[in-house]
Amino acid sequence: MARKERRHRWRLAWQRGETSRQERGETPGEDGEKKEHKRRGRTGAIRRRWLFNSVLATFGIVAMAVTALTLAISNYYSATMQTSLESRAQTAAGMFQNFTESTYLYSARQFITQFEDRDRIEVQFLSATGWIRMTSLMDLSGGYPGTPDVAGAIENRTLSAWSGQDPSTGDRIMAVSAPILYNGTLVGVVRFVTSLRLLDAQMARVVLSMALTGLVIVALMWVYTFYFSRSVLEPVSRVTETAKRIATGSYGIQMEKRSDDEIGQLVDAINDMSLKIDQAEKTQSEFISSVSHELRTPLTAINGWAETLYNGEVRDAQDVKKGMGIIVSEARRLTNMVEELLEFSRIETGRFNLSVEPMDLKAELEDAVYTYREFFRRKGLELVYDECQEEFPPINGDPERLRQVFCNLLDNADKHGGSGGRVDVSIQPEGDQAVIRIRDYGPGVPEEELPFIKYKFYKGSSKARGSGIGLAVCEEIMLGHNGTLEISNAEGGGCQATLRLPVHGD
Repeated sequence: MARKERRHRWRLAWQRGETSRQERGETPGEDGEKKEHKRRGRTGAIRRRWLFNSVLATFGIVAMAVTALTLAISNYYSATMQTSLESRAQTAAGMFQNFTESTYLYSARQFITQFEDRDRIEVQFLSATGWIRMTSLMDLSGGYPGTPDVAGAIENRTLSAWSGQDPSTGDRIMAVSAPILYNGTLVGVVRFVTSLRLLDAQMARVVLSMALTGLVIVALMWVYTFYFSRSVLEPVSRVTETAKRIATGSYGIQMEKRSDDEIGQLVDAINDMSLKIDQAEKTQSEFISSVSHELRTPLTAINGWAETLYNGEVRDAQDVKKGMGIIVSEARRLTNMVEELLEFSRIETGRFNLSVEPMDLKAELEDAVYTYREFFRRKGLELVYDECQEEFPPINGDPERLRQVFCNLLDNADKHGGSGGRVDVSIQPEGDQAVIRIRDYGPGVPEEELPFIKYKFYKGSSKARGSGIGLAVCEEIMLGHNGTLEISNAEGGGCQATLRLPVHGD
């Protein structure tokens, strides 16, 4: 009933919304288009942020990689070039170590003439004071280079290298100077000079190539991120829309699962939630309908017999007694039903408490069995109690609540398994647990209903009367005692309830 009323209100609200849209000159399709536009706008904003952050991060990484590679390659080329010049300078200085200042110039001229790399490297021979006496560039002899490499070779008499801007030409150069020693006396300096213009041009090409490669990587990353974000965000958008539909009452709807990744797991969770909400809604509606019927039935019987007896329509003593018995029986059943509803209310509001104390579990079970034995006998049911001869240590429990569980399960055995003509009850110690089994020989529970049998409001396909919350209350009581309640079909037919409770010694 409640579900129908909600749907009726939603339908009226939808109709009012359609009327207001028509008054504004809008069509239902326009409203859907606006919602779709808003959804795409939200998705687009996330995608833009995702793309921007991903591309920015990729660009930063590529830029740092290009810079690091450029520096590494530049240092490698510079070091290789410097090593080559140093090797040439040391070799040349060694060739002239047996010449005096006045005699090595002739051999120096021959060295310059035979030097094969004059187009790339300039060879200079300097005096002990740093004056250029001879160079492979014949028209540029004379003058002082004035660079640190020459000063290092003259002052420290060691191999010295330097790179920087040539004071005379302004070009970037690398120079290596080696002292020419005769018997420990400085007679001159041999200097190898090369321009860094070719190296700079080569490095520019390398940087350009790496930059283009980096741009290609950034572009590929943008394309990949675009399609990846779409593959992620579109399913999320579908999940969002489905969740909104569920929130507005479209219970039970299912989404198509397109992958087995985290999105697929989310879809499974949403589908499972939708089914469970739908099941809970149906169960609650059935519960309201069932409770209304269950309350109406005893009230009708009580009211009918009360009016009959009040009006004096029945005068026979046996009929009066029968009518009063029906009133008492239906009033008791109505009281039990109200008690179950109150228990359910306490569970739902967190006011369900246990009065725990040391208790004799076996004695409480026997009291419940003896209470129901005569009741079962009058109905033609045999109640068989397998009395355990072992002594049970006391347990910490609430005697009234556990007795409520025993009575509820015995009552269920009568309602749902009474057609079998027999109910078995037993208690046995198993390890550190006391195990109680209550079995009927009725038709049992359909296998597809077993997973839901302890759910609140669930009644299944049985036609037996009841509120559908008895087993749920029993489950809460057992959990409060750190125990378990299992419902299963017994071998050979019938249904079996198994209770497990922890026991302790003195």
